[in-house]
This record gives sequence, C-alpha cells and structure tokens, in this order.
Amino acid sequence: MDHLALAPGDVMSGDVAVLGAGMHPWGKWGRSFVRYGTVAARAALADAGVDWRDVGSVVGADTVRGGYPGYVAGATFARALGWQGARVTSVYAACASGAQAIATARAQILAGLADVVLVVGADAAPKGFFAPAGGDRPDDPDWLRFRVLGATNPAYFALYARRRMALHGDTLEDFALVKVKNAAAGALNPHARYQKPVTAAEVAASAVVADPLRLLDICATSDGGAALVLSSMAYARVHGVTDPVRIRAVSTVTPAYPRTVLDLPDIATDSAAGAAPGIPFRESIAAAAYEEAGIGPGDLSLAEVYDLSTALELEWYEDIGLCGRGEGAGLVRAGATALGGRVPVNASGGLASFGEAVPAQAIAQVCELTWQLRGTAGARQVAGARVGITANQGLFGHGSAVVAVR
Repeated sequence: MDHLALAPGDVMSGDVAVLGAGMHPWGKWGRSFVRYGTVAARAALADAGVDWRDVGSVVGADTVRGGYPGYVAGATFARALGWQGARVTSVYAACASGAQAIATARAQILAGLADVVLVVGADAAPKGFFAPAGGDRPDDPDWLRFRVLGATNPAYFALYARRRMALHGDTLEDFALVKVKNAAAGALNPHARYQKPVTAAEVAASAVVADPLRLLDICATSDGGAALVLSSMAYARVHGVTDPVRIRAVSTVTPAYPRTVLDLPDIATDSAAGAAPGIPFRESIAAAAYEEAGIGPGDLSLAEVYDLSTALELEWYEDIGLCGRGEGAGLVRAGATALGGRVPVNASGGLASFGEAVPAQAIAQVCELTWQLRGTAGARQVAGARVGITANQGLFGHGSAVVAVR
C-alpha cells in the first residue's frame, strides 16, 4: 500500500482519526470470542466506509480464556475476516489490553507503517467470578491472591468500598446512586447487556456479595466485542472525512515508587517508612493523558471510567480530577455525573450495564466517546460533546486512558 503524504503538523500533533466504531452487543451468548470480534470489526469497517482489503494492520486485544486462538488475537481476527496480507499484532494487558491495542495502532500510523489500522477486542467470559487459569504458578501474583488470600475480584472491590467509607464517609446510599445513574444510561444503549432502570431500593435489596457491596453494586462478567478503524489524518482527508473524531492521547503508564495503596493482585505495598508518597497510580494514568493531550479535567465534556463496582466509580471521579479527594460522593449526589449533569460519566451505562468482556472494554469506551463526539449517541447524547477521556486499569500495573476530541 502506498502511504499518503502528510500535511504539516499531522505527525507533530499526534492525532489519528477514528473513522469507524463497532460493537457486538454484550450478554451471555455462548459463542466464540472470534464471532463477537468479527461482528464488531465488520460493523466498524462499515461505519468507516473502509474495505477490509484496504486495512494495512490489525491489532488484536487478547483473551486468555478463549483457548489457543486467544493468544494470537490479531491473526485470529485477520483470518476470520479473510487473509489479505495485513500486518498483525496481538497485545495482552489484562483490562488495559484494549488501550494498549489502540496505542499500538496509533504508533503504527504515526510511524508511517500503515494508513489504516483495525483494532479489535472480544471475550467469552465464564459465568460468575473470574478465576485464575489452571495449574500451580507460585510466581504469578494473580494466582497467589486466589491461593493465599482467597481474594476474588468482589472481595477486592469491597476492600476499596470499606476504605472509602472509613476515609471519606461514603455510604451505601452513595454507592447505590452510582448504579441507579448508570442503569438509567444503559437503558438507552442498544449494545448494553442490561437495559433496565434500577432503583436505589432494588440495589439495597439485592444480595450481599462481599460486604458492604450488594449484587447490584458489582459488574457482571460478559461476552462481547468492540472494534475501531483508525487512520492517519491524511487518509481521512483524502477520503472526504474533514472533521473526524481524533485520538489525541493514549496513556499506558505504570505505577511509580512508592505505591502506598494496596492494589490487588499484589498483596503488599512497596512503600517504606519515610518514603514520600508520589502521585497515586490511577491518578497518574489520567495525568499522563492530560499532559500529552494538552488539556485538563476542566476541558472534559464527558468521561467513561472503569466501574467494576459502584464505589470504584467514585474513586475514579477523583482520579481523573473531576473533584478533590473524598468529594466523589458529592458529585453523584448532586447529579453532576448523570446524563444532563456537568460532566456525565459512563453515558454508555458503564460496566454496570455491560459487564466485563476484558479485552474489549477499553475499546468499547472509545466507541462510546466516538459516538458522543459525533453527536450520534441517540437518547443518551451528551449535548455539545467535544472532549472525552476514558480511564481504565489492568492488573499487574497496566494504565489505560484515551483522550478523544473533535
């Protein structure tokens, strides 16, 4: 493929165009992750108006639960779509896999290795809690946290909830408001698994899973897929897309020493007496994205954050700078993060409405930003949306944030 000439500033800006976004609806469908990813990929290609044969590279976000093909996801999706000679790359970074796939695609475009890149992630998740892969792996911190602590993901979410209650005075009612808000948005999203409003009373009446969190405070595990078609700005212009949604920054940072807040699967902090704490990890993820994009929290129209639990969403409000430490509950009480609020968070419905399809979810977040910034999000549209951020985190110290603008 001949590469298109760049206009002045194309590379210096670091922008790449989002030409297409597509998803396979989330749910429990009982099919292969390859099916979900292929459906999402074809939807993204159709949305972009790009022929599959014009794609120069495929970046697949891996699933480690889907059998051997999961470890070569880029080639798996290229084969399912029909071999045509594209480069392939496969990435795995737990829940940050999608962001790393986007970062890889963006780097290839800016380096001139491809004009058009397809990014795909999909998963077929087990029912119930995630569990470690089989076998004994004493050097694997994820295996150890199950074997040594018996700490499932909901137990980890509950520890963070208790921490917020102790430090900031958050209440069960505050957590329930997050679920009510996200369920209301998810009810407007045809891709969501759960499309039904929920009341605070229903949250309170749901079964306790890991005290203080109820069933409706915790996201499910789901099947699903998401895909993006990214291109150089030059390619977009030549094909008549003069004002595309643009990815302006991708943050995949790791923690910095000392890490003073316990974060599973690690079962101890690395801090020492007298060590001055630095910026917390999740806060550093967004900070790196803001710095690269040349924006700040005050510029945001909306955000998509990683609401594994209702309490963790409140933590993200503070991590991405929407408010000060301990003030997250105040935002949700005031309706500031609901549709129609000052900065809607999880206008898609979030994981509360989708559930986790691990390799797809960071890509799905960018799909939502794309539709919102285009003004095509339908009943959940954020009025006048121009700038959005995603925030996510993968086990083992994987950061994940994307800034999109229009």
